[in-house]
Amino acid sequence: MTENTVNRAKWKENVILVDADYVDKVVFNLTVNFERMLERHIPQADMAMWADCVALDGGLRPGDNEIQVVLIHSKEKEEFDNFNPSNFALEYIDKAFKDHIGEFIFSAYPVEDELVSYGDYFAQSMQYIASQEEVKRLMVIPNAEDEDIYNKVRVGLRQMDGDKDITLYTMQPTAGGKYKQEMLGLSIMAALKITSEEIKNKIK
Repeated sequence: MTENTVNRAKWKENVILVDADYVDKVVFNLTVNFERMLERHIPQADMAMWADCVALDGGLRPGDNEIQVVLIHSKEKEEFDNFNPSNFALEYIDKAFKDHIGEFIFSAYPVEDELVSYGDYFAQSMQYIASQEEVKRLMVIPNAEDEDIYNKVRVGLRQMDGDKDITLYTMQPTAGGKYKQEMLGLSIMAALKITSEEIKNKIK
């Protein structure tokens, strides 16, 4: 991601950077597992609910916040399979919603993998966004299960200025660094409307 490939509009103070392909895969896997466990249909994940939970886990509180959500996806993938809304071009690019957390402004960028690898593009996007003076809080959801991608992210995070508030979201705890960590699965469960009480009642 460079100045030539992103909207030149002023960046917001809060940014959520998402590996959309990976998160979509995680939602699918959790859906399959919880449908078996709970013995009921699990609806598609609610993007607005998920974005709220990610923002709250990243330290935001209800108010008049502005949050940019940047979705990175493979160029052959035109939409989410497991989120509502789904289509990147029609339902995410230059779209926004506002609720009690603030206004969420979406953008989506396909990876031209003949020019750059998926991992390099994600890591470069992360570093570019973090380098913007306006950005104070960065919430990063990478594919931490891909060792190559995650190593690029970790290296990039180590090179960032110490004044940025950075939160990394993963499915499993990872080696620490100059950032906070949150469990990705909790926000996805909320977006799938799965509660801890329902799980407890089922496994009694």
